Amino acid sequence: MNYMKSLIKITGLLVVIISLASCKKDTAPNYQFMPNMYLPVGYETYGEAAFKDGIEAQLTVDGSIARGHSLFEYENSTEGYQLAKETLKNPLDSTQINMVKTKVLYDIYCGICHGTKGDGQGNLVTREKILGVPRYDDAGRAINEGSIYHTIYYGKNAMGSYASQLNEKERWEVVSYVLKLKADLEK
Repeated sequence: MNYMKSLIKITGLLVVIISLASCKKDTAPNYQFMPNMYLPVGYETYGEAAFKDGIEAQLTVDGSIARGHSLFEYENSTEGYQLAKETLKNPLDSTQINMVKTKVLYDIYCGICHGTKGDGQGNLVTREKILGVPRYDDAGRAINEGSIYHTIYYGKNAMGSYASQLNEKERWEVVSYVLKLKADLEK
Protein backbone atom coordinates (compact mmCIF):
# COMPACT_ATOMS: atom_id res chain seq x y z
CA MET A 1 0.00 0.00 0.00
CA ASN A 2 2.84 2.43 0.90
CA TYR A 3 4.50 1.56 -2.36
CA MET A 4 1.35 2.57 -4.25
CA LYS A 5 1.04 5.89 -2.35
CA SER A 6 4.64 6.75 -3.13
CA LEU A 7 4.16 5.91 -6.80
CA ILE A 8 1.07 8.16 -6.96
CA LYS A 9 2.96 11.05 -5.31
CA ILE A 10 5.89 10.71 -7.70
CA THR A 11 3.59 10.53 -10.71
CA GLY A 12 1.66 13.62 -9.54
CA LEU A 13 4.90 15.53 -9.03
CA LEU A 14 6.09 14.60 -12.54
CA VAL A 15 2.78 15.77 -14.04
CA VAL A 16 3.11 19.17 -12.29
CA ILE A 17 6.74 19.62 -13.41
CA ILE A 18 5.98 18.69 -17.02
CA SER A 19 2.94 20.98 -17.15
CA LEU A 20 4.94 23.92 -15.81
CA ALA A 21 7.79 23.28 -18.24
CA SER A 22 5.40 23.11 -21.17
CA CYS A 23 4.17 26.69 -20.49
CA LYS A 24 7.56 28.13 -21.40
CA LYS A 25 7.76 29.45 -24.96
CA ASP A 26 11.15 30.23 -26.44
CA THR A 27 9.53 32.21 -29.25
CA ALA A 28 7.92 34.76 -26.90
CA PRO A 29 9.83 36.62 -24.17
CA ASN A 30 8.97 35.91 -20.59
CA TYR A 31 7.31 38.64 -18.56
CA GLN A 32 9.87 40.72 -16.60
CA PHE A 33 9.16 42.50 -13.39
CA MET A 34 11.17 45.74 -13.13
CA PRO A 35 12.94 45.52 -16.51
CA ASN A 36 15.20 48.50 -15.62
CA MET A 37 17.17 46.17 -13.40
CA TYR A 38 17.94 43.89 -16.33
CA LEU A 39 18.15 46.24 -19.30
CA PRO A 40 20.15 49.44 -18.82
CA VAL A 41 18.94 52.57 -20.53
CA GLY A 42 21.59 53.42 -23.09
CA TYR A 43 22.58 56.99 -23.78
CA GLU A 44 24.91 58.04 -26.52
CA THR A 45 27.32 60.25 -24.61
CA TYR A 46 28.49 62.32 -27.53
CA GLY A 47 25.51 61.71 -29.82
CA GLU A 48 23.80 64.12 -32.17
CA ALA A 49 21.14 65.05 -29.63
CA ALA A 50 23.75 66.57 -27.31
CA PHE A 51 26.20 67.92 -29.89
CA LYS A 52 24.57 68.92 -33.15
CA ASP A 53 27.74 70.53 -34.50
CA GLY A 54 29.67 67.27 -34.30
CA ILE A 55 31.81 68.43 -31.37
CA GLU A 56 33.20 65.44 -29.52
CA ALA A 57 33.55 67.09 -26.12
CA GLN A 58 32.88 70.43 -24.53
CA LEU A 59 35.46 72.58 -22.80
CA THR A 60 34.56 74.33 -19.59
CA VAL A 61 33.81 78.02 -19.72
CA ASP A 62 36.78 80.23 -18.86
CA GLY A 63 36.77 81.11 -15.17
CA SER A 64 34.51 78.21 -14.13
CA ILE A 65 35.28 76.53 -10.82
CA ALA A 66 34.51 72.89 -10.06
CA ARG A 67 31.77 72.23 -7.54
CA GLY A 68 33.11 72.04 -3.99
CA HIS A 69 36.20 74.11 -4.82
CA SER A 70 36.97 77.78 -4.50
CA LEU A 71 39.23 80.14 -6.35
CA PHE A 72 42.82 80.38 -5.12
CA GLU A 73 44.05 83.76 -6.31
CA TYR A 74 47.74 83.38 -5.54
CA GLU A 75 49.97 82.29 -8.40
CA ASN A 76 52.57 79.54 -8.25
CA SER A 77 55.65 81.75 -8.07
CA THR A 78 57.98 83.30 -5.53
CA GLU A 79 55.92 86.51 -5.68
CA GLY A 80 52.70 84.53 -5.11
CA TYR A 81 54.32 82.75 -2.17
CA GLN A 82 55.39 86.07 -0.61
CA LEU A 83 51.95 87.59 -1.21
CA ALA A 84 50.26 84.58 0.41
CA LYS A 85 52.69 84.77 3.32
CA GLU A 86 51.83 88.44 3.88
CA THR A 87 48.06 88.45 3.28
CA LEU A 88 46.50 84.96 3.42
CA LYS A 89 44.69 84.14 6.68
CA ASN A 90 43.04 80.97 7.92
CA PRO A 91 39.22 81.29 7.63
CA LEU A 92 38.66 78.54 10.24
CA ASP A 93 38.62 79.26 13.95
CA SER A 94 39.71 76.76 16.59
CA THR A 95 36.16 75.46 17.14
CA GLN A 96 35.92 74.31 13.51
CA ILE A 97 39.07 72.17 13.66
CA ASN A 98 39.07 68.61 14.94
CA MET A 99 42.71 68.12 15.93
CA VAL A 100 42.35 64.33 16.24
CA LYS A 101 41.14 64.04 12.64
CA THR A 102 43.69 66.60 11.50
CA LYS A 103 46.53 64.67 13.13
CA VAL A 104 45.52 61.65 11.03
CA LEU A 105 45.60 63.77 7.86
CA TYR A 106 48.97 65.23 8.85
CA ASP A 107 50.45 61.80 9.60
CA ILE A 108 49.29 60.47 6.21
CA TYR A 109 50.39 63.34 4.00
CA CYS A 110 53.05 65.29 5.90
CA GLY A 111 54.48 63.19 8.73
CA ILE A 112 56.20 60.73 6.40
CA CYS A 113 58.74 63.44 5.54
CA HIS A 114 58.35 66.19 8.17
CA GLY A 115 57.99 63.80 11.11
CA THR A 116 55.13 63.48 13.58
CA LYS A 117 56.62 66.31 15.66
CA GLY A 118 57.47 68.62 12.74
CA ASP A 119 61.18 68.21 13.38
CA GLY A 120 62.02 67.11 9.82
CA GLN A 121 62.74 63.54 10.93
CA GLY A 122 60.00 61.59 9.17
CA ASN A 123 60.31 57.96 8.15
CA LEU A 124 61.65 58.78 4.68
CA VAL A 125 64.26 61.14 6.13
CA THR A 126 65.50 58.66 8.74
CA ARG A 127 65.84 56.03 6.00
CA GLU A 128 67.76 58.63 3.94
CA LYS A 129 65.32 58.43 1.01
CA ILE A 130 64.79 62.21 1.14
CA LEU A 131 67.29 64.70 2.51
CA GLY A 132 66.99 68.32 3.58
CA VAL A 133 63.47 68.37 5.00
CA PRO A 134 63.31 71.48 7.23
CA ARG A 135 62.03 71.77 10.77
CA TYR A 136 58.94 73.91 11.32
CA ASP A 137 60.72 76.06 13.90
CA ASP A 138 63.58 76.95 11.53
CA ALA A 139 64.06 80.67 12.11
CA GLY A 140 65.32 81.32 8.58
CA ARG A 141 62.06 80.15 7.03
CA ALA A 142 59.61 81.94 9.38
CA ILE A 143 56.57 80.05 8.14
CA ASN A 144 53.05 81.29 8.82
CA GLU A 145 49.55 80.21 7.84
CA GLY A 146 49.66 81.85 4.40
CA SER A 147 53.01 80.34 3.44
CA ILE A 148 52.01 76.89 4.71
CA TYR A 149 48.74 76.94 2.75
CA HIS A 150 50.52 78.11 -0.42
CA THR A 151 53.07 75.31 -0.02
CA ILE A 152 50.38 72.66 0.51
CA TYR A 153 48.47 74.00 -2.51
CA TYR A 154 51.36 74.25 -4.99
CA GLY A 155 54.24 72.40 -3.37
CA LYS A 156 57.74 73.77 -2.90
CA ASN A 157 61.17 72.50 -3.93
CA ALA A 158 61.08 68.68 -3.71
CA MET A 159 57.64 68.67 -2.07
CA GLY A 160 54.76 68.19 -4.47
CA SER A 161 51.28 69.69 -4.31
CA TYR A 162 48.66 68.15 -2.05
CA ALA A 163 45.75 70.16 -3.50
CA SER A 164 44.26 67.06 -5.10
CA GLN A 165 44.51 64.94 -1.94
CA LEU A 166 43.19 67.49 0.57
CA ASN A 167 40.13 69.66 0.07
CA GLU A 168 40.19 73.32 1.09
CA LYS A 169 38.92 72.77 4.64
CA GLU A 170 41.36 69.90 5.22
CA ARG A 171 44.25 72.04 3.96
CA TRP A 172 43.37 74.78 6.45
CA GLU A 173 43.07 72.20 9.23
CA VAL A 174 46.55 70.87 8.39
CA VAL A 175 47.84 74.47 8.42
CA SER A 176 46.53 74.84 11.98
CA TYR A 177 48.13 71.56 12.99
CA VAL A 178 51.50 72.56 11.50
CA LEU A 179 51.36 75.85 13.44
CA LYS A 180 50.60 73.86 16.61
CA LEU A 181 53.65 71.65 15.96
CA LYS A 182 55.76 74.74 15.30
CA ALA A 183 54.66 76.25 18.64
CA ASP A 184 55.46 72.96 20.41
CA LEU A 185 58.97 72.94 18.89
CA GLU A 186 59.62 76.55 19.90
CA LYS A 187 58.92 75.87 23.60
